[in-house]
Amino acid sequence: MQAMIRFGLGRRGTEPLPTDASAWLRTQLLDPDPALAEPVSSTLAGLDAHRLDREMKPMDGQISHVQALWKADSAIATRLLAETDRPFRERLGWFWANHFTVSLKRGEIRPLALPYVQEAIRPHVTGKFADMLRAVMRHPAMLWYLDNQESAGPDSPAGIRAHRGLNENLARESLELHTIGATAGYTQADVTEYAKVLTGWSVDMGSASPGFAFLPERHQPGPKTIMGMSFPEGQAGGEAVLTWLGNHPATFHRIAEKLARHFLADQPAPADVKRIADVLHQTHGDLRAATLAMLEIPAAWQSLTKLRAPGDYVVAAVRALDLPEAQRPDMLGLMNHFGQPFMSAPLPNGWPDTAADWADGEMLLRRADWAMGLAGKHPAIDPMLLAQASLGDLLGDGTRHAIQRAATRQDAVALALAAPEFQRR
Repeated sequence: MQAMIRFGLGRRGTEPLPTDASAWLRTQLLDPDPALAEPVSSTLAGLDAHRLDREMKPMDGQISHVQALWKADSAIATRLLAETDRPFRERLGWFWANHFTVSLKRGEIRPLALPYVQEAIRPHVTGKFADMLRAVMRHPAMLWYLDNQESAGPDSPAGIRAHRGLNENLARESLELHTIGATAGYTQADVTEYAKVLTGWSVDMGSASPGFAFLPERHQPGPKTIMGMSFPEGQAGGEAVLTWLGNHPATFHRIAEKLARHFLADQPAPADVKRIADVLHQTHGDLRAATLAMLEIPAAWQSLTKLRAPGDYVVAAVRALDLPEAQRPDMLGLMNHFGQPFMSAPLPNGWPDTAADWADGEMLLRRADWAMGLAGKHPAIDPMLLAQASLGDLLGDGTRHAIQRAATRQDAVALALAAPEFQRR
C-alpha cells in the first residue's frame, strides 16, 4: 500500500495490491509507457488549431478549434490519472512536466500543453535527461511560454532591420530552473550569452507543417562564452550548450534533489540526494537508473510524511472512489477549487512540493466539505470500506474509531477522505 501512495497515485478501489512492491515499481520503469499510445493531439494539430481560429474566428456560442482540442486532450489526461495501472510511470511524467513547466496562464499554450507532455516529456522519463531537455527546449509550447520567438540577436539581420533585441526569459529559466540552478555560479553575463545562443530558436507558423524552426536571420552571429565554455554560432551551438547543461554535475545534483524532495521527504537527507546524483553522473544522466537508485534508499520505504498537494489529493480521491467514468467528479474543476488548477502554475518554477506550501486550513477544509457533498450524491459509498481499501494498514485506530462513531454516513465518508492518513503521500 505504501508504494501505491508514495510512488503511485493511490489505490484504485479494491484493485489487487502488489505482492512485491519493489518489483511492481521496477516493472513500470522497464516496460514501455502505455500512455504514449493514447490519441492525444499532436503539436501540429495544436498549432493548426491556433491558425484556424485566427483565420476563422468562432461565432458567438461556437466552440473554437483550440477549445475542442483542449476538451478532448484533457479528458484523456484525467482518464489516465483515474484509471492507469502504471501509476508510478504516470506520476513521473507529471513530475517532469512540472519541472519543465509550461502554464495555461499563457492562453496560447492551451492547445500545445498536453501535446508537449506527450512528445517532449513522456518519451524521455526513463531516458537521458539531456534528451528531455533538448526536446523541451525545441518544443513550441516552451518557446512560446518563455517568449523566445520574440528574441533576436542585436547584430542579426532581423535585429538590425527591426531594431529588436534579446529576450532572456528562456535562457534565464533554463539555467536557474531546468538545469544547473542559481547556486552554480553563473552571472548575468552568462544569461545574456545563453540568450544569444538561443536566438533563432522559434516557431514557424507559416509553413504547411508548422513547428520548431531555427531562423538564421534572427540568430546573433559569432561564438558565445558561457561560464568559461565557448560555443559556436548557429543551431549547432545551441545543441552543444544543451548537451553540456544536460550533463553538468550541478544539473545532476539539482534534479536529484528535486526527485528526492518529491518522492521521499520535504527535506531529503543530503546523502540520499548524493546517491541519486552519483548515479546520474555515472550513467550520463540516465533517469531510469536514477529512479531505480531512489527505490533502493531506505527512506523510500519509511513512514509517509509528505502532504498531498491538491492535484495529488483529487487524483487519489477519485481513484479511491473508483466510480464509473460517467459518475466521476470533475477532476479539473476540483483541482481548481482546491487551489492547484491543472497545468496552470503561476510562475515558470512550477508548483511547489512541500507541506508548508499547501497546508492551508481553508483549502484543507474544502476537501472535507467536498467529500460530504459527494457522499450525498452517492449513497452506496461505504465509508469504512473506502478507508480500509484506500489506506490498508496505514489506517490508524483514531481515524477508524472516528468513522465508526460518525453521526451519519455522510460524516463518515467525509472523515475517510479528510483523514490525516489520506492527506499524506
